[in-house]
Amino acid sequence: MSLELWLVYLAAALGLSLTPGPNGLLALTHGARFGLRPAAWTVLGGAVGFLFLIAASLAGLGALLAASGTAFTAAKWAGAAYLVYLGVRLWRSPAPVVVAAQASGLPGGRAARPLRLFGDGFLVAVSNPKALLFFAAFLPQFMVPGDSFAVQLLFLGGTFVAVEIAYELLLAGLAGRISPWLGRHGRVFNRAAGGTFIGIGAALATAGR
Repeated sequence: MSLELWLVYLAAALGLSLTPGPNGLLALTHGARFGLRPAAWTVLGGAVGFLFLIAASLAGLGALLAASGTAFTAAKWAGAAYLVYLGVRLWRSPAPVVVAAQASGLPGGRAARPLRLFGDGFLVAVSNPKALLFFAAFLPQFMVPGDSFAVQLLFLGGTFVAVEIAYELLLAGLAGRISPWLGRHGRVFNRAAGGTFIGIGAALATAGR
């Protein structure tokens, strides 16, 4: 890939990452509830999920979902169900404990286990089949004929994931500043974020290809 083509792709990746989506919302939510360091596991999980989607798109899975209505519908409903589940879980969560207490493992910090946060980030990233279709339509514009799968994944996947990690860490870091407010209005925050996830899941379930 030439430097000029990569710079165009980098600009496109920046624009895509800045578009509001479920993973950005999740990073913001976990950053506000748990702090930056625990939320970094959420961001890492999302990054791995996006890399998986990009690899699948490059390998042709996106074209399969585009061609098969049954495959798309199954993936769409599975993704929608997980987002609704995540929203309900967040809606029912008690007001978060002060970040310092959760990070230190005091009561209330059980939900901030790294593996669970990583899993949430990963599953939210891969739960939207429209993202897979988008990558399948977007990435070919920047693919270089003759380059190996590994090289394409390194440049295309690596660039997008690096941009997404930086953006979501920024969101999580800024969100940590509102933790004192959460001590007073945590349930309102949980229900607003949970309702948003439920809405995204409902929208995904009714979306066409």
